[in-house]
Formats: sequence, C-alpha cells, structure tokens
Amino acid sequence: MAEQQVMDAGSAEGHEEEGVRRRDFIHIAAVSFGGVGAAAVVYPLVTQMAPSADVLAEASVEVDVSSITPGQTIKTVWRKQPVFISNLTPEEIASVKAVDVASLRDPQTLEERTLPGKENWLVSKAVCTHLGCVPLGAAAGEVKGEFDGYFCPCHGSHYDAAGRIRKGPAPTNLEVPEFSFLSDTVIKIG
Repeated sequence: MAEQQVMDAGSAEGHEEEGVRRRDFIHIAAVSFGGVGAAAVVYPLVTQMAPSADVLAEASVEVDVSSITPGQTIKTVWRKQPVFISNLTPEEIASVKAVDVASLRDPQTLEERTLPGKENWLVSKAVCTHLGCVPLGAAAGEVKGEFDGYFCPCHGSHYDAAGRIRKGPAPTNLEVPEFSFLSDTVIKIG
C-alpha cells in the first residue's frame, strides 16, 4: 500500500510538470502572438513617417560653380529653400577678416563658415533668421546693406559678405548648410 501511495505521488508530480509545461507554452505563444500583432500595427505607422521619394531626391543638390566670377553670388534651391553661393573677392575676404569677431552678435569667423582652402566660396541659406524673408544682395544692382553683404527688406537686417548678422533684428547669421566640393567646379549641398 505504501508503494501505491508513492506511485500515485510520482504520477501526480509528472502531471504537474506536464501542466506547467503546457502553461508555459500557452504563455509564450500568447506573448509571441501579441508581439507579432503589435509589430503589424506599428510597422505601417513608422514607415508612413519616412520621407517620400521627392524629398529624398532633394536631400542633396550639385551645383556647377565654374561660371561664378569673383564677387558674384547666385541663388539656387535646396530642400525647397533658396541658397546663396558666393565667390568672394580678395577684398571681401580681407574686409570680413578685419572685423573683430567678439563684436558680432553671432560670433563666427570666415574660416568657420567656409571650407579649408576654399574660403572664397561661401554657401548659405538665403533665409533671414528673423522671420524668414529672402535677403537682397545676390543679384547685380540689389541693395547689399550697410556692410556690403545682404539686406533683408522685411525688417531691415544687414549682413556682411560672410552672411554674418551686423545690424537689425535678426538674431543669428545666415545658416551655412552642409556642403562639400566634388571637384574644383562642383559643389554638393546636403
């Protein structure tokens, strides 16, 4: 009789272990199913936030600067915003470097705004940092402001030839986007 009780106890433990295994399997299966369901819901939401093909196409732009003469500035478009590309003259470079950087509202040197060895090439967004107007000074005959750079006609901000704010309500310099030279005559913006 004692042997019978021991066998019954052993078989009860066997059923208990098997029950735990079944419960574990059901728990793991339910969590896995829930995880797959959550991923199926989240994936479309995340992918719809990715940039569209037309935005990716504008992520960078290449500009041939071979026809830009010293002292000339052109406007181009990058990410649906205007951009100035200036070929600074030695006189403009000298006047910009002569300014005490500590006296500027947004202190930046010309070297910080251009690439090493290419300090005559300035690339900046053509958007006033005050309220987003497009400054004048790129085309021949346009008002360049008091500092021979750019002038924002909306509220009177004056920038120097390096696109640094010198007078007016704009809080910061014209923004310099990421750019590089692919060759001596081609600039890649973005």
